Amino acid sequence: MPDLTPDTGMMTALLADAVAAAHEAGAAIRAYYKDSYTVKEKGEDNPLTDADLASDRIIAARLKRDDWGWLSEETTDDPIRLTREYAWIIDPLDGTKEFTLGIPEFVVSIGLVHRGAAVLGVLYNPITEELFAGAVGLGATFNGVPCRVSAHAGLTGARIVCSRTEMKKGMFDAWTGPSATHPVKLVPVGSVAYKFGRVAAGQAEATFTPQPRNEWDICAGVALVLAAGGSATNRLGEPYVFNRRNPLVDGVCATNGVVHGEILGLMA
Repeated sequence: MPDLTPDTGMMTALLADAVAAAHEAGAAIRAYYKDSYTVKEKGEDNPLTDADLASDRIIAARLKRDDWGWLSEETTDDPIRLTREYAWIIDPLDGTKEFTLGIPEFVVSIGLVHRGAAVLGVLYNPITEELFAGAVGLGATFNGVPCRVSAHAGLTGARIVCSRTEMKKGMFDAWTGPSATHPVKLVPVGSVAYKFGRVAAGQAEATFTPQPRNEWDICAGVALVLAAGGSATNRLGEPYVFNRRNPLVDGVCATNGVVHGEILGLMA
């Protein structure tokens, strides 16, 4: 059996390929933004547009290969991926709802998994031209400049990138009002993956939700946060294992590492 363990040269080349795919997919999305396109509803607050599908086709053409697994929100799942050591896990347009509303808070999300561990991530916002890219062991960059998670210690004053919907439902009220023991600063942001990028780039201390998410929502972001020196687990503090038969994961906790235990405590 050949040694399939990723080395620095391999990861550097794969990261460049993923960045190129994200840029090309982003250009296709940008062409649709605030223009004419069709919208279908896959479920409540879960639209599908021509931009999602165009992005998915471009990324697949650039990255998909027969000997690796492939899991994309917009591609019919093939269980053969479960037998592969490597798998690309893709959300071609994370934040489609924001896209349809003309809110520039969405990203192309490209993650790579090796034996269940997220090892590489690229997030690209084609409207704001923000590129988060990184690989575990190589570090992370924001728009080509090396970045790390923030060094902010403690919950007081911590910036939490959160869901607008969850914020409106009052899920964070206990940690923001005048009676809060350690008041945090809420920063509502669309797209689950985009939130991870903000944490990896040191623009926020954490993002969290006890609600389930799919692997394609978080895989690239998990790799980025880890590459940038942070921590990423489910709501129980367990490391993520990707490329599973059921892609639904049990909550999100991505932090600068320093406040991770406290955030888990909040969710508990």
